[in-house]
Amino acid sequence: MKQTFLIPILLLAAALRPAAAQNPMTLHDCMEYAISHSTKMRIQQAATDDARIARRDAILSVFLPSISGSSSASYSFGRNIDPETNTYINTVSFSNGYGLSAGLTLFNGFAAVNNLKISQTSLKMGQTRERQTEADLCLAVMEAYYNVLYYQKLLEICEGQVVTAEQLLQKAQRQEELGQKGHADVVELESALADRRYDLVNTRNLLADHRVSLEDLLFWPAGEALEIDGNVSALVPESPVKGEALIDYALEHNPALRLAAWEVDNARLALNTAKWQLLPSVSLSGGWNTSYYSFQGSQTTPFFDLLRRNGGEYVGMSVSIPVFNRLSRHSAITRRRNDLTRATAEYDQKQRDVESEVRRAVQDRDGAAAAYEQAARKAEVQQEAYALNTRKLEQGLISPLEYQTASNNYLRAGADRLNSLFKYLIKHSVVRYYGGEEYINQ
Repeated sequence: MKQTFLIPILLLAAALRPAAAQNPMTLHDCMEYAISHSTKMRIQQAATDDARIARRDAILSVFLPSISGSSSASYSFGRNIDPETNTYINTVSFSNGYGLSAGLTLFNGFAAVNNLKISQTSLKMGQTRERQTEADLCLAVMEAYYNVLYYQKLLEICEGQVVTAEQLLQKAQRQEELGQKGHADVVELESALADRRYDLVNTRNLLADHRVSLEDLLFWPAGEALEIDGNVSALVPESPVKGEALIDYALEHNPALRLAAWEVDNARLALNTAKWQLLPSVSLSGGWNTSYYSFQGSQTTPFFDLLRRNGGEYVGMSVSIPVFNRLSRHSAITRRRNDLTRATAEYDQKQRDVESEVRRAVQDRDGAAAAYEQAARKAEVQQEAYALNTRKLEQGLISPLEYQTASNNYLRAGADRLNSLFKYLIKHSVVRYYGGEEYINQ
């Protein structure tokens, strides 16, 4: 009988050990897999590549001219102008022309320079968004991973409760046959067993749901089993980090806040560009062209000799002065000024949000640490109470129903300790992230 009622203790011990699995994936493995397979990461990486291409185009537009070549060929029938005599003739002619031109903008209100600066900032923003997407994905994977791990352990605990309830019911039924127990006691134990089986089915369904959520985040192949490593060390809660120091670091390095600051910089550059568009623009151009022609039935100069003879070069400079364009430039300045106002307000709001998020993260971490300490203490007390009630049951001092209540309290205390531990690990990781540690490196 003593070994029979030690089964819940063995089951809880098994629940606290990592589940045996072939090639189980650790939390770090899941994060790496999600980063390399997530569609969100691939989309953001493509956006970053677009920003890199835009920066390259902006650099080339500032320092290099635009160059183009042209060629033409045509047959003419009937009345045409003779290029040599500039008189009309009536014959079939063939003409062939070649040209090469280049243009360079010397001044356009610093639009090219500002676009270069904007493209450089946009590339930084794309790279930062990529890291932010990676961080958000890692945090989501962490929460889903711990949820799966928790419900795996909770399922084992529920299975232990069902086994204990079945054993107590079998013992009560035997005692009823011997006249030592009444039928009411047996009915109560049957009701308790039904409750434990319901909890088991509900927990199994929740585990399946959270496992699907984790597989979706990992973009895990359908039809393949995902095994995770349940070896989680119980970290001792650290001493609280001073919130002010953490806030100062976050305000300087937080990706979301840096993105908002770069949006302000880009809006200011766009406003300056719009203002400079009220000034004239200056451009330089040059080129070379030549042509070849022949008439049916006439002696024509050789091809290359005629190309050299007809060749010509040109250089030009143009100035475009804006006079009136239905106030479109003034409207553009107003819109860019509104964009700057909007970006500045969003930066101020994001700054306030980051401060609040850091304070809340520290508070949640400290609260989770305190809750974990209490849950661990509660589990120790319930373990002592369970051992005491086991001896009482063996001595006939308590009823099986009272013992089952004590057993359930002991197993639930172990589950609460696990839940508190996982919550603390998540909150602790969030605080470390605000302190500059990426989730993937923790």
